[in-house]
Amino acid sequence: MNSCFSSFFFSLSILLLLHKLTTTTLATKKLQSYVVYLGEHSHSNSKQVSISQQEAATDLHHEFLASVVGNKEKAKDAIFYSYTRHINGFSANLEEDEALAISKLPEVISVFPNKGRKLHTTHVWEFLGLEQTNDHISKESLWKKSNFGEDVIIGNIDTGVWAASKSFSDIGMGPIPSRWKGSCQNSTGLNGRKKVFHCNKKLIGAKYFNKGYEAGTLGQQLNASFYSAIDHEGHGTHTLSTAGGGFMYYASFFGYGNGTAKGGSPNARVATYKVCYPGDLLPNSDDGGCFDADILAAIEAAITDGVDIISMSVGGGVSDYFKDAISIGSFHAMKNNITVVCSAGNSGPKSGTVTNVAPWIVTVGASTIDREFSSSVVLDDNDNKRFNGDSISIKFFSNKNFYPLILSEHAKAPNVTEKDAELCLSGSLDQSKAQGKIVVCTRGISSRVDKSEVVRLAGGVGAIIINDKDSGYELIADAHMLPATEISYSDGILLRTYINSTGLASKARITRPKTVLGTKPAPIMASFSSPGPNLITPELLKPDITAPGVNIIASYSQATSPSSLPLDSRRVPFNIMSGTSMACPIVAGVVGLLKTLHPDWSPAAIKSALLTTARSRDNRKQHMMKSSFLPATPFDYGSGHINPNKAMDPGLIYDITVEGYLDFLCSIGYDSSKMNQFSSYSCSSSSTKITNLNYPSITIPNLKNSIVVKRKVKNVGTTPTNYTVKVISPPGIAVTVNPSVLEFEYIGEEKSFHVSFVAVGNHSNNGGYEFGNLIWSDSSHHVRSPLVIKLNNK
Repeated sequence: MNSCFSSFFFSLSILLLLHKLTTTTLATKKLQSYVVYLGEHSHSNSKQVSISQQEAATDLHHEFLASVVGNKEKAKDAIFYSYTRHINGFSANLEEDEALAISKLPEVISVFPNKGRKLHTTHVWEFLGLEQTNDHISKESLWKKSNFGEDVIIGNIDTGVWAASKSFSDIGMGPIPSRWKGSCQNSTGLNGRKKVFHCNKKLIGAKYFNKGYEAGTLGQQLNASFYSAIDHEGHGTHTLSTAGGGFMYYASFFGYGNGTAKGGSPNARVATYKVCYPGDLLPNSDDGGCFDADILAAIEAAITDGVDIISMSVGGGVSDYFKDAISIGSFHAMKNNITVVCSAGNSGPKSGTVTNVAPWIVTVGASTIDREFSSSVVLDDNDNKRFNGDSISIKFFSNKNFYPLILSEHAKAPNVTEKDAELCLSGSLDQSKAQGKIVVCTRGISSRVDKSEVVRLAGGVGAIIINDKDSGYELIADAHMLPATEISYSDGILLRTYINSTGLASKARITRPKTVLGTKPAPIMASFSSPGPNLITPELLKPDITAPGVNIIASYSQATSPSSLPLDSRRVPFNIMSGTSMACPIVAGVVGLLKTLHPDWSPAAIKSALLTTARSRDNRKQHMMKSSFLPATPFDYGSGHINPNKAMDPGLIYDITVEGYLDFLCSIGYDSSKMNQFSSYSCSSSSTKITNLNYPSITIPNLKNSIVVKRKVKNVGTTPTNYTVKVISPPGIAVTVNPSVLEFEYIGEEKSFHVSFVAVGNHSNNGGYEFGNLIWSDSSHHVRSPLVIKLNNK
């Protein structure tokens, strides 16, 4: 009997041990969040999607995943988003081998990780020609013609909104358009209690999406700020008010840039879709806090709610169009006649860093305006020796006393590298050396306000930020917490020479910032603005266009400080910010005006109007420059700098239908089975060439001998009229257009033409690329398309 019991307990112990080992192994298998994209639903083209249809789609997603993971309950636990209305797919926490197995199934278009992406005014609209001095608006302004974008609906996918901002006041606004189907989502605390989020007739929608972010944190506890559309970072309030904020008089940042703040479409209705959160809870600090799964959910909600424009100042690295949440979501938006505007990215000036490169997206770079917030560095040995800088520091030297200067690497703390000290990184300065001095730091790695804060904490009385070589002559004003300014790279070299030659005797002061208008040259491309070429499809020129994105004043959240520094207790109704994030909503606001004026125009038509009327010259009537003062190219500015008043009457447009984009996808290698799932479309046996997508620019990345490109234009101007072509040929290339004259008899008439490119030389100064222009003109309209050609001399 005893031996039987011993044998039984031994066997039981082995089973328990095996069970423990098995469960431990399963528990330690790494789960990661993925997006599974299945194309479109059978009901995707319906005007109304019923609750039962959405529930059926969700159930199908559960059944589908259950076939891979083993049972339906596990599938339900894994899926945290089911996209059921316009986009067909789901987001789920999966093991790597499960994701791989799903990707091999014939029903699946793509499976990709739920990646975190990063967040990429008063005088601006005068600079763009929508108003004149002293807020006077001409009757010929696009603002007047479109009644300031009345009742167009702009959706902003960002960090939420500070609803109490007066930019979103609804005083004087009529009823909300009946086509609006959206709502305002109440905040939810961790205790489950609801807090009402107040919208009005201006701010008509507010929602938040955080499940993708939560999956990215690997189960970290989120506080109440993650369960609300309230903006705790300021970025979303700034971008939304830039696109569609109402008129706010006497706006300024502590007196700088005083004027009337308003968005591009001041009479628009606006909605916020919060998808971006702080990155400090993420295991990888390089990840941004805007996750693909949340972005897709927000885009689907915006489509369903009834927005006309989506503005997204968000991006990450580029990837295949079917493995990119913004690309996928924006395609479905475009199919619903929604124009999607995205920032190009802030990874410039490195070549090929432009993001959001799908052809159905308007991709926006950033450039300067003719306004500076001048704050100079004056040297002690010669009061006339000044280095011009930019700053919006509210603290300044109240007297004309001079203070000792020190290079930050000379104030290096023990056990810190000289390079870290030169960049004024956290903890890199020795207080005994920096105390009472103006410390000179170099731009790079950390933010400019972070550098001045390091100086302040080390006892410095002021900071001078010298541009690195890439930043060149670009000057950006920041809300420093001590007297500080930024100077150019070349002036930085001179300042370093002065300090090294005079040693301990070197002294300087920093002048109080002041607003200066009418500066030249402007616009200049911002050094941070991500340039082309397009690494996914080199045959498409990206970015598409540039707009003001440096030192932009707009509304701001009072849940955070203007510098975002932990020790900064200041709260402001407006802030000055820079980035392609700021340029994107400026274009979105102008799109709102065009949509109001031309409600029948497609997203491609609106894009064409913007691009073909853009300008490539600055306010000196010379070619636009980079921040290095070298000539800018279409890889920097796309078709050029936005020109709103010209865009309302472009004369001709290059339109693209949904089928045109699908043909483009066929031409770059997507097979018919994937295309059928994507949009119920089959590729023809004779798909069009990539270069024949009816884009408003022509890019040929590999011209060996010759090529012929086809384009088609639609007359949206006057009739009858004739357009004659003018070609500025890229060097080393002969360009012929046939026919050279287009005769139009009526509005809406379309005409095709062919452009022949023949290599006749082999010289290039731009990495193989040469640039030119093709311009159709009827004397009152000038429809310009950039020509971007790379010669293959092998």
